[in-house]
Amino acid sequence: MADVTDATFERDVLERSATVPVVVDLWAAWCGPCRSLTPILEKVIAETGGAVELAKVDIDANPNVAASFQVQSIPAVFAVKDGQVVDSFVGAVPEASVRQFVAGLAPAPSEADLLVEKGDEASLRAALALDPAHHGAAVVLAELLAGRGEGQEALGLLARVPETAEVRRVAALARVGATGPDDPAAELDALLDRVRGDDDARRRFLDLLEVLGPDDPRTAQYRRALTTRLF
Repeated sequence: MADVTDATFERDVLERSATVPVVVDLWAAWCGPCRSLTPILEKVIAETGGAVELAKVDIDANPNVAASFQVQSIPAVFAVKDGQVVDSFVGAVPEASVRQFVAGLAPAPSEADLLVEKGDEASLRAALALDPAHHGAAVVLAELLAGRGEGQEALGLLARVPETAEVRRVAALARVGATGPDDPAAELDALLDRVRGDDDARRRFLDLLEVLGPDDPRTAQYRRALTTRLF
């Protein structure tokens, strides 16, 4: 479950929906029916064990998302797969209807899915033998390989699947190396003087930021510095 904003909608809903169906719950604090529907959505989607994910959007705080769905009344619920709306409903429907809605989004796990759940390298490779473009198997195995320094094979696996935020993170890890620099800030500072005219330096700079991750305060700091140097 995630609270999604105008700023994070593309990453947390559109990109994420390439991996797993995302149910978008559009609500507002003043909406009484929303307060009865949202707990039902949370309960039913949690029972899928990650096969379906929930994204909650406060339409008052995030008008761009509301506008993109052309929302006229709430609660409004949309199911998104591969960046496209595949189902929707409006109003506080009963739990049985929510269960039917969610069940239509979460197909029974395939043999490859079950192998990925085991998580060991042999099972992940077996899953990819069955489904060479299995997103979960490719990403998990690529991260395992990147962690032990086998970056080229990791990048080859990631090339099989659509780009998402998670794919970008693991690809950056594969390029940067298993351990990364001892002092990423020092390397980022050194790269700043080269990013404008050096594609390799710019790629390295962005990879280091991906590895640091969005929760590291230095990431936002260095992204602003990069924008200043480039523009």
